[in-house]
Amino acid sequence: MNSKGLQKIFNPRSVAIVGATTKTSKVGYVVLKNLLDSGYEGKIYPINPKYEEVLGLKCYKSVLEIKQKIDCVLIAVPAEAVPQVIKECGEKKVGGIVVLSGGFEEVGRQDLAAQIKEYAKTYDLPIIGPNCLGIYNPYSKIDSIFFPFYKMNRPKPGGISFVTQSGALGSVMLDLAAAYNIGVSKFISYGNATVLNESDLLEFLGNDKKTKTIILYIEGVKDGRRLFNVMKRINKKKPIIVLKAGKEEKGKKAAMSHTGNLAGNYLAYKAAFRQAKVVEAKDVDELFNLMRIFSQPLAKGKRVGVITNGGGLGVLITDAVEKEKLELVEFTKENEQELRAIIPSYANPRNPLDMAADASVEMYQKAIEYYLKNNNIDLIVVAILFQTPTLDERLINVIGEAVEQKKKPIVVVTIGGDYTEAYRKIMESKGIVTFSSPNAAVKTLRKFVEYSYYIRCQINHLCEFY
Repeated sequence: MNSKGLQKIFNPRSVAIVGATTKTSKVGYVVLKNLLDSGYEGKIYPINPKYEEVLGLKCYKSVLEIKQKIDCVLIAVPAEAVPQVIKECGEKKVGGIVVLSGGFEEVGRQDLAAQIKEYAKTYDLPIIGPNCLGIYNPYSKIDSIFFPFYKMNRPKPGGISFVTQSGALGSVMLDLAAAYNIGVSKFISYGNATVLNESDLLEFLGNDKKTKTIILYIEGVKDGRRLFNVMKRINKKKPIIVLKAGKEEKGKKAAMSHTGNLAGNYLAYKAAFRQAKVVEAKDVDELFNLMRIFSQPLAKGKRVGVITNGGGLGVLITDAVEKEKLELVEFTKENEQELRAIIPSYANPRNPLDMAADASVEMYQKAIEYYLKNNNIDLIVVAILFQTPTLDERLINVIGEAVEQKKKPIVVVTIGGDYTEAYRKIMESKGIVTFSSPNAAVKTLRKFVEYSYYIRCQINHLCEFY
């Protein structure tokens, strides 16, 4: 793998867009417009023999016409024209290439794919794609995603990176990351993986200092053994959260027509994920939940402390904790005595701590502070009925300050209609992980705890989760 070339793709000082156009509905227009609007500070070279100028920039007939060095080339031309463009890029000695165009293995054009491979090998070119959405790096502001900004928001800089075979699924996760104020390091939609595959890209992110967590969406892979080895190695230092699609027979056929890759036997994938200790999401919802929870500090154990103003919520969370084989902390007599100073006299100082329907913001604050200091509690679940008259937006600030301390993982469970939903959105915008389902919250915590135990095992051999 040409890692130096990948560095140039993600941190380019110059970008050429082959297929740039003035037609606003075309990929070449949207990519160029987005790059101009993103604040990218490097040189931009539109390339299309039909134009003298595009969006106020001089337009070139070919990459060979440009005298300056080109770090990254984005290709958005018909499939038949792509191999020749790549050949010219090789002659120009560009840093790397992203092929956005479709029309290759996924439609039976292995001949075109073979030409791409040949030129990549001849000129030692790192190539992402074809048939992909491309890349996004908020740090360098390189952006090949051909969705307009007003339709799809871009996330702020952060620590989560995406490697996705599906541009559509990837764009949804990016849009959600932006909506929930989750920071992103790198986004890679790699499509058919004709040259660089999922293992190459994971290797790159494994060495990327800004990437702290990796989200992987795959349908089929080029080399299963290599992927297993790469995942196992990287997952020891950075969590990998994976969603495998194409599990059923018709799903496998859909995967083949999508990116031209065989989906393979899901049971084999599942076994490999388990052995590599990566975190497997069962669906898109769980993938998103896991993505959010891994912004928190790893859990020191599996002991859960619950705070609530609704007894029913506390019971549901308790059931889920037992079902998922986590542990509900049992308070000592001393703990109960200390908690009596916080809660109403008619409330019970046990876990889950039900402070009753008239619990105030101040009660929640004192209870959260107590849970943070209690060394017998590893994870905190704060369940809230915002509908009560005693609670207001101040509680969001209390929880936000506790989360910012990064002492323990904290999640919020809150259920309700428009009023509650408005508060939930405010919490998410402040980096507070919220759930509208007790079961989803605890299931997510369980997978988070399992990975935390795995990392502890690497350090001090404390490996037993159950």
